[in-house]
Amino acid sequence: MDSLLDKLELIYKRWLEIGEEITKPEVVADMKKFVKLSKDYKDLQAVVDAYQQYKNVLGNIQNAKDVIANEKDEEFRTMAKEELVTLNETCAKLEEEIRLLLIPADPQDGKNAIVEIRAGTGGDEASIFAGDLYRMYTHYCEAKGWKIEVASMTEGTVGGFKEIVFNVIGSGAYGLMKYESGVHRVQRVPQTETQGRVHTSAASVVVLPEADEFDVDLKEKDIRKDTYCASGPGGQCVNTTYSAVRLTHIPTGIVVAIQDEKSQIKNLEKAMKILRTRVFEREYQKYLDEVSSKRKTMVSTGDRSAKIRTYNYPQNRVTDHRINYTMYNLTNFVNGDIQDMIEALQVAENAERLKASVEESAA
Repeated sequence: MDSLLDKLELIYKRWLEIGEEITKPEVVADMKKFVKLSKDYKDLQAVVDAYQQYKNVLGNIQNAKDVIANEKDEEFRTMAKEELVTLNETCAKLEEEIRLLLIPADPQDGKNAIVEIRAGTGGDEASIFAGDLYRMYTHYCEAKGWKIEVASMTEGTVGGFKEIVFNVIGSGAYGLMKYESGVHRVQRVPQTETQGRVHTSAASVVVLPEADEFDVDLKEKDIRKDTYCASGPGGQCVNTTYSAVRLTHIPTGIVVAIQDEKSQIKNLEKAMKILRTRVFEREYQKYLDEVSSKRKTMVSTGDRSAKIRTYNYPQNRVTDHRINYTMYNLTNFVNGDIQDMIEALQVAENAERLKASVEESAA
């Protein structure tokens, strides 16, 4: 108990120090440092709140023990004993919550997300399913109050998408959406099937944290920019103005092409956002590989073959294979009601993190 309190005392002191630092003029003038310290201050707030609550409970436990040891009035002693039982239960719960808070979180969790959905095996039905997944995420994001911006898409021949890339803009978007990375499989009678047979199709989902300017320093000399006429539907001006943008990052060979907007400036802005994230992914991939090897709830973005979930329409069933969690509300689920599944994955991940932390402490 003392070692936990000692850790919390150190964190509380650091929180106070950061609070003082971010008011200094030289720190305010250094935007990069100011942003980092402000984030650190905000991230420590939950631990500080828990520490103050924990300290208060420990003080009340000591008071109850003093009453039991020194009070002569039996009624007061009985009340103190009852209170002590409740306080000890509260203290044990708080200690578990605090241990979880002390495990370093993924520093990217608070960011916006960039989501890529690609049709896999299953032909036209896979494209339709990719469209269903996009609609599912759209409804979920709307319920969370997040904004969605489509960066690029290729439509399927009979509906849905062969590929769609979109940004999810909202606090903590990546921290929740990251659990969706992997292969999603659907079992149902396709619209294109005349015999009424159940087919299996698939679509892959990749979720990345949106990299900001502080994560990746993209140098202008390292980027080749090409402009060209957009193709496809979109009005008369589409094929006559050089609004489409292709960016090539020379050191890595990463290419991003965006033609969704009529404005070249807007297409360039979208392309830069995705390019920055793709470059950042190279470094972040090392972290994800390490995490995914330890936690079954997370799939490395490099492992696009990992089947994470099955949507079975005949049985109205959705099963997440990472945690063997099954729900029989597929209709609501594909309409965006996925929060319970994400929370189940969070609980499983937290249990894994806590177990790993205890094992490291014991080693």
